[in-house]
Amino acid sequence: MRLNATCPTRLLLIALAIFALALPITAFAQDYADDGTQMPVDLVVVMKANRVMYLYADGEMVDQFPIALGKNPIGTKRQRGDNKTPEGLYRLDWRNPDSIFHRSIHISYPNARDRAHASARGVDPGDLIMIHGQPDYDDREREGDWTNGCIAVSNEAIDTIWKRVTDGTRIHIYP
Repeated sequence: MRLNATCPTRLLLIALAIFALALPITAFAQDYADDGTQMPVDLVVVMKANRVMYLYADGEMVDQFPIALGKNPIGTKRQRGDNKTPEGLYRLDWRNPDSIFHRSIHISYPNARDRAHASARGVDPGDLIMIHGQPDYDDREREGDWTNGCIAVSNEAIDTIWKRVTDGTRIHIYP
């Protein structure tokens, strides 16, 4: 029996096609626990300069979302009304399913350091900094940085974050 010279080439192409088809399935499977449920997110990372939020599970990035920040996004939040988004390490500590911004998850700002900085300056550090969706009170398109210091995402994104993130999850917010 004589082998056709194109046979190894065909086998290589078939193997590459199978690999290419299997790759997304493998990447998808890594995001799921052994019981088929999505792995819970254990870290949220926000890169303010890039306007992106990353979700991590067990050291692997599992999702990312574009974000909008406070109207005055450069620098960290120092006081109520400065329209800045905080920077640093916080926790996502409670959630509001009835938010006027579709849904919202609270960021533990101000922490002890934030309160100390504000106290030393004789100002109120502010509070109620959230990750939230779009306003429920109107449907106009939001562009650019428009919050009072919160981190805004699409309603689809906050629904995903809501399902994947538990109270107590760490959030690192970088400049």
